[in-house]
Amino acid sequence: MLSRSSFTSLVVGVFAVYVAHTCWVMYGIVYTRPCPAAAAGAAGGCVWPYLARRPKLQLSVYTTTRSSIGAESNIDLVLNVEDFDIESKFERTVNVSVPKKTRNNGTLYAYIFLHHAGILPWHDGKQVHIVSPLTTYMVPKPEEINLLTGESATQQIEAEKQTNALDEPVSHWRSRLTLNVMVEDFVFDGSSLPADVHRYMKMVQLGKTVHYLPILFIDQLSNRVKDLMVINRSTTELPLTVSYDKISLGKLRFWIHMQDAVYSLQQFGFSEKDADEVKGIFVDTNLYFLALTFFVAAFHLLFDFLAFKNDISFWKKKRSMTGMSTKAVLWRCFSTVVIFLFLLDEQTSILVLIPAGIGALIELWKVKKALKMTIKWQGLRPNFQFGTYNDSEKQTEEYDAQAMKYLSYLLYPLCIGGAAYSLLNVKYKSWYSWLINSFVNGVYAFGFLFMLPQLFVNYKMKSVAHLPWKAFTYKAFNTFIDDIFAFIITMPTSHRLACFRDDVVFLVYLYQRWLYPVDKNRVNEYGECYEEKTKKKAHRE
Repeated sequence: MLSRSSFTSLVVGVFAVYVAHTCWVMYGIVYTRPCPAAAAGAAGGCVWPYLARRPKLQLSVYTTTRSSIGAESNIDLVLNVEDFDIESKFERTVNVSVPKKTRNNGTLYAYIFLHHAGILPWHDGKQVHIVSPLTTYMVPKPEEINLLTGESATQQIEAEKQTNALDEPVSHWRSRLTLNVMVEDFVFDGSSLPADVHRYMKMVQLGKTVHYLPILFIDQLSNRVKDLMVINRSTTELPLTVSYDKISLGKLRFWIHMQDAVYSLQQFGFSEKDADEVKGIFVDTNLYFLALTFFVAAFHLLFDFLAFKNDISFWKKKRSMTGMSTKAVLWRCFSTVVIFLFLLDEQTSILVLIPAGIGALIELWKVKKALKMTIKWQGLRPNFQFGTYNDSEKQTEEYDAQAMKYLSYLLYPLCIGGAAYSLLNVKYKSWYSWLINSFVNGVYAFGFLFMLPQLFVNYKMKSVAHLPWKAFTYKAFNTFIDDIFAFIITMPTSHRLACFRDDVVFLVYLYQRWLYPVDKNRVNEYGECYEEKTKKKAHRE
C-alpha cells in the first residue's frame, strides 16, 4: 500500500502531467500550420483567402420565424451596412419587430449575410451566411416582496406574470448579437484543414486555385443572462444591439472550442445560468488573464483535493478532543450547511455549489467524530450514543464554554438585530429565503467570531499542536486563490467578502503558531507524545 507521502507525490505528479498536456493542447488550438507550398509560391494543395482580393462587401441582417429560408419572402431587413469594412469595429442598436408567433413563445431567427455590395444575398454565389436564434427559453426569476407588507418591487404586476408558473420556462429576447470575421490572410494546407474552422468555411474554385470565402462567426459567449429580456404578448418591438469586431485565426479557433464546451455542459444538464457563469470567465477577461485563471483554477483543484485528504486523514485518526474546540466544530458545520443552502437558494454557479456541498458533508462527519457519536439502528429507528471525555478533554470543554459565554453577549444581539432589520427593509422571495439570508448574513458578518473559542483554547493551553496544520496550509493557499476568484466568478457580495475575512483568521492562527512553538512533551493531534514514542522505541532495542 502506498504511504501518505508517496500518494501525495503521485497526485502532484498526475497534476503536473495534466497541466503540461493541457498547455500542449492549447498550443495546438491557437497555432495552425500554414500551407508549406505557399512559402515556395506554389498553389498546389493550398486553400487561399478570398479576402486577399479585397472585394467590396456588404453586411445584411434579416429576421424570420423560419429556421431556413430559400428566398426573400417573409423576412425583415433590420440592418444593412453597405460599405462594410472588415477592419473597423462598430456597434449599432436597431428596433426589431416581434411577430405574433414569437410573442406566443415562438422563436425568432437572425440571418446574417456577408455578400458583394450592390447584390442581393440570394443572387450572390459567393455570399456567406450564418443563422442565430434571437430568443431562448429560461425560467423567470421569482419576484421579491416585503414579507410584512406584501408590497412587491414593482407596484403594478402584469396579469400575465401572475398566471405564469415560476418553474415554467418562458421566451426571452437576446438583446445582443456579436459578429466576427476572420481577417488574417492565412493560407491553409488543403490536406490538413483544422476540423473546428472547416465547418465555418465555404470554398470556391477560382481558376486553378481554391479559395475560402470570408469566415463569418457569431460570438455566442457574449450572450449573457443579464442581457436577456422577457417577451410579453403585448411586446411589438424590442431593441437589438449588433456589434462587430475582427478576429484572429488563433482566437477564432479558441472561441469555437469554448463555445463547444459550453454547449456540451448544457447537454449534460447545466442550466442557462450555470453556463452563463462559464461564459463570464471567458468573455469578461482578456486572454492573458484567462490563461492565469486556468492555472489558478488548476492549483485550486489540487489544493482542494489535498486539503480534503489531509482533513479527513486527521479526523479519521483523531481519538482525543484535547485542545480542540467542540463549539467551533459545531459552528463550522452549521455555517457550512447554511452557506450551502444560501448558495442553492441564490442559484449560484455550480462551480461554487459543488465544493460547498462536499465541504458540508465533511463538516457533518467531523461533528460525529467530535461528539464521539455512534449510531445504532433498531429497525428503522436510529439510536444515538455519545462517548465520555477524559480529564484533559473536560478541561478543554471548560475553556470552550467560557469563551462561548463571553461571545454570546456580543453575537446574539447582533444576529437578531440584523434579521429584524432585513425583515423590515429588504424584499425576499419567501419566508424561507429570509430565514436563510438572515442565517447566512450572520455567518458572513460575524462568523469569524466563532473562531475565537478555538483561539481562546489555544491561548489557555499555550499550544497549537492539536490543530490539523497540513489541512490548514492547503486551505490557506485556497483562501488566497479564492481572493482571485472573488473577482472572476459571479457570487453574492457577502460570499465574496467572506473570502477576505478568512485571510485575517488564518493570519491569527499563524501568529499563534509562532507564539507557541512545538513542545515535544505535549500530546499531538493524534493523542500521541513524541517523547513517549522515543522511549518506547529505545526500550524495545
